[in-house]
Amino acid sequence: MRRLLADSSLACFLSLVGSHLVAQDLVITNARVIVGNGTVINSGTLIVRGGKIASVSAGVANTQGLKTIDAKGMSAMPGYIDGHRHVNTGPNEKVQMQQLLEAGYTTILSGGGPAEGNLTLRDHIEKGVINGPRIIPSGSVRLNSTPEEARAEVRKIAEMGIKYTGEIALTPKPGPSAKELETLRAIVDESKKVGVLVQVHAVSPQAMMAAVDAGVLLLVHTPHFGWLNFEDAKKVAAAGVKQLSTIGFGVPVFGVFADDNKPRFRDGKSWPESILDGDGRGQEAGYKAVNARTSWDAGVIYGYGTDTGYNPKAGLEHELKSLNLMFSMQDIIKLMGPNTASYIQMSDQLGTLEPGKLADLILLDGNPLDGYWNMLTTNIVLKGGVIVVDKR
Repeated sequence: MRRLLADSSLACFLSLVGSHLVAQDLVITNARVIVGNGTVINSGTLIVRGGKIASVSAGVANTQGLKTIDAKGMSAMPGYIDGHRHVNTGPNEKVQMQQLLEAGYTTILSGGGPAEGNLTLRDHIEKGVINGPRIIPSGSVRLNSTPEEARAEVRKIAEMGIKYTGEIALTPKPGPSAKELETLRAIVDESKKVGVLVQVHAVSPQAMMAAVDAGVLLLVHTPHFGWLNFEDAKKVAAAGVKQLSTIGFGVPVFGVFADDNKPRFRDGKSWPESILDGDGRGQEAGYKAVNARTSWDAGVIYGYGTDTGYNPKAGLEHELKSLNLMFSMQDIIKLMGPNTASYIQMSDQLGTLEPGKLADLILLDGNPLDGYWNMLTTNIVLKGGVIVVDKR
């Protein structure tokens, strides 16, 4: 009992102060290891040293002197990455960031908002003021400015140390104007000079292809206005463009905003009437799902993003449920892990459980390969080798 209380106190302490602590050397035994690259070890051992994965092996390993987590009955898989979620500093950041961790997220690429607020939130987490996932900041760049003004905004966020623009929205219907595209091309050109990556919100096939033609390499959404044809999707893949999901857009949400069994849009308003500029009766959900599979089958590096503002676990469930319409669990694990790590330019550090990568991992009840619902049962979360959540 005394040992149990000591371990419980340590876990509680770590969950309160989080990632500014020095990472522990530890071993996870008896885990079903979902590596993320297609390999599954039914009963394996992971050793973590200095915040990174030192080894992954079947069976047991020499773990003498290391803190041990017995993961019997649990699965280990890479920590979740959300490539597009709007986060920023504010009075509720402590609760919101803790909720993200408890859902299993270890890395978030900010979708936009004031650059200064993104940096403040990142710093609060890195300095241990609050507990939270790794925050990758972005900075807003206005498309409705002149090309020279937009170039100046790009240079400004680069000087702040920010590597991503926030999402830049193109007119979906009838498509981007000539002025929009002139400014977008200036943004892309300036971003190449200063090492910033441009993210575009293109929610129609015509906006998507216009962005690709302008040299954009990161698309934060799958089109939900009209059908993406396979030939265009092949062009997107050939251009090396990476794309995120958010295919839960348009799919009704139940039981999140009110327990009354009424369908709601993701902002809590009535579905489908509240879908802005929608095509009617929520058919955006159909466009999203089919277009997602079209991009995937054409060879686009297709990753995971929610763009949600409500409870992270509920948003995770909603996006997984929607993805499950078109993708196998093997595909979903690839999509959420290595593909999203590729989108955020961190394939060498995240997305799979392989030696040398950051020890960002979660331990779940059950087997994710049996169904997405087992990805909602997070027990333990490690971020950079630190136990930041322990629900045991």
